[in-house]
Amino acid sequence: MSGDWCSGTKGHSRVLVVEDDRRLAASVRRALEYESLDVTVAHDGAAALVIAARDRPDLVILDVMLPGLDGLGVCRALRAGLDAAQPMVLMLTARDATADRVTGLDAGADDYLVKPFEYDELLARVRALLRRRVGPEPAAAVLALADLTLDPATRQVRRGTREIELTALQFELLACLLRHQRQVLTRQQLLDGVWGGGSAATSNVVDVSVGALRAKLEAGGEPRLLHTVRGVGYVLRA
Repeated sequence: MSGDWCSGTKGHSRVLVVEDDRRLAASVRRALEYESLDVTVAHDGAAALVIAARDRPDLVILDVMLPGLDGLGVCRALRAGLDAAQPMVLMLTARDATADRVTGLDAGADDYLVKPFEYDELLARVRALLRRRVGPEPAAAVLALADLTLDPATRQVRRGTREIELTALQFELLACLLRHQRQVLTRQQLLDGVWGGGSAATSNVVDVSVGALRAKLEAGGEPRLLHTVRGVGYVLRA
């Protein structure tokens, strides 16, 4: 197994595949297990939530169209019900419209993959998401701007004394902006730095993710730090 999958972690990464097409679920499971990942499968949303609470997977590969509770509902429940050590979520969808992808990201997904997909691309997305979840080394310095602090070791984010809960994607996005504070970053720079150069994510993904991050940063009525530079991108500055 490549060290890219779980560098800095003990044991193999745990993946939960949630897919009602049993043949596809079995095929995805085999591909992931071939890469030495620990894989569990659920075929409906209710079972997925039970397994996620029990096993605490590192990554959930989640189909949107599920019987009963759909993938969007599962994703929202995962984000609402688990602690800070939340899984990464890769959403699978047969829908190729931008609005549908944005809806998935709004629900808390970290990335999406449109069916039908190539297995090489699926595995590349999985590698990128698991790398992102590992996060920086514990020795990394605390990043700060004005009253905003981000601690890579504890993965805690605060505005003054208020603690801010972020998804793994939002945490990496904020860390990138803090490392380049006062520098205007284009959407493409953010896509390359946070989503990885091989991702099929688009500028719409950046806009939605920045909007969600900004809302959390200002939820306590604090002054704006994350600014839009029209026609260029985004900048973090006091």
